[in-house]
Amino acid sequence: MTDTIDEQSNAGATPLRLPNGLLVVVKRECETCAMVVPVLQRLVASHGVTIYTQDDPAFPPGVPAIHDADLGVSWHLDIDTVPTLIRVVNGSEVERTVGWSKDAWRSLTGVADLGDELPVMRPGCGSKSVDPDLVDALQARFSGSVLHARRVEIADAEDEAEAMFDRGWTDGLPVVAPTEARVLRMLTGTTRTPGDIVAIVPPDLVEVTVEKVAINAVMAGCRPEYLPWVIAALEAICTSEFNIHGVLATTMPVGPVIVCNGPGTRQIGMNSGMNVFGQGNRANLTIGRAVQLVVRNIGGGRPGGVDRATHGNPGKISFCFAEDELGSPFSTLAAERGIAPDRNAVTVFAGEGPRCIVDQLARDPHKLANTFAACLRTLHNPKLVLAFDAVVVVGPEHARVFADAGWDRARLLAELHARLQIPGADLVRGAHGIAEGVPEHLRDVTLAKFRADGLLLVHAGGGAGLFSAMIGGWANGAVGSQPVTVEVGT
Repeated sequence: MTDTIDEQSNAGATPLRLPNGLLVVVKRECETCAMVVPVLQRLVASHGVTIYTQDDPAFPPGVPAIHDADLGVSWHLDIDTVPTLIRVVNGSEVERTVGWSKDAWRSLTGVADLGDELPVMRPGCGSKSVDPDLVDALQARFSGSVLHARRVEIADAEDEAEAMFDRGWTDGLPVVAPTEARVLRMLTGTTRTPGDIVAIVPPDLVEVTVEKVAINAVMAGCRPEYLPWVIAALEAICTSEFNIHGVLATTMPVGPVIVCNGPGTRQIGMNSGMNVFGQGNRANLTIGRAVQLVVRNIGGGRPGGVDRATHGNPGKISFCFAEDELGSPFSTLAAERGIAPDRNAVTVFAGEGPRCIVDQLARDPHKLANTFAACLRTLHNPKLVLAFDAVVVVGPEHARVFADAGWDRARLLAELHARLQIPGADLVRGAHGIAEGVPEHLRDVTLAKFRADGLLLVHAGGGAGLFSAMIGGWANGAVGSQPVTVEVGT
């Protein structure tokens, strides 16, 4: 989606002309502002001070004041606390003080006995121009927009959600309208500039900027702090190694699976535990959804076009989760792929939906590994080998069985690979009455189900339940997709 939706006209900011002399910004809903009314009345009489009131045009009583109804003056003066007293010379601010400080107000005004009857100091109140409910709209109205996307005006009688459905901007679910205020707020989540190029997005090979990513992140329902994760995932999937064009075009039911690692997963509240693949967690669902919306709306990867999946899977809306690092007996996936443990990272994998691995009886690691291997053997087809990778998501209760026996990540993977060496006689076409299989000349060769680095191990899931999961991949290697891990920036 290349556009923002306007809630109101934004013709740009008019330069603020400051009157020379003293200038005060106040609001009625501030006890300190009410307390200094006698001081303001005296200054108006003696100095001709200019007063701007943010809320009540009749405040302060007994003195002329200008109603800063749209908060434009407060915004341009960067008022974060009221009362604020400013001295202006030749149209420019030269000095200010916030709240009430008897010494500061006397020094700035030159009135030696100002506020004799008042306390020495009182803190001020928050300016309306920094109210969290107002600040985004004020930024969009007055900051002078840094956005370059085309504005799409929605008529008053037009339903925003339906308008976006009609324009083809959604993934089949309602999206959040990307107003300029919301997009600007989303951009606060990254230090990168809006015009920075994040990636070239297939299949249309379109440059996607940070701004365009932010627009789609708004639509997906992201918070600003999620934006660096969305950017990192897009950088990863738009590599030749991952091959998102091929992932879209295949008739297999695969899409980007995003595994997140690092302390930032906990800071933004990602789910790595109970119902880790399911509903209910905003970060997990909206990060993955934003990535998919960028591919759809910027790259042109839409079902029925380049996206040719025979069945697809619900994970093509969003499939993003965090690894449970704190409860894991294993090293993390990101660390195994070269990322320092204190850094944030995403690993992208071209995968289908998860399949459950059930073994509620095994308390011996060898027996549990046998179950894992038997389930993995069936991946896609029990007679197809080496062509597909998989993610093995070990649940905490299963992980304890391996950990109690002293098995680390390397040992578990080695044991699984050892159990997945299969005689060619069981794999050739026609064997066991199954037409699918490998060519006849491989009958006397032992073949591995997975290539040496074709199993990715992740620890995640709820603490109760003797279950794990496997996520099957698309074609691997140069003709298919390779997992890609990148560090998350700021």
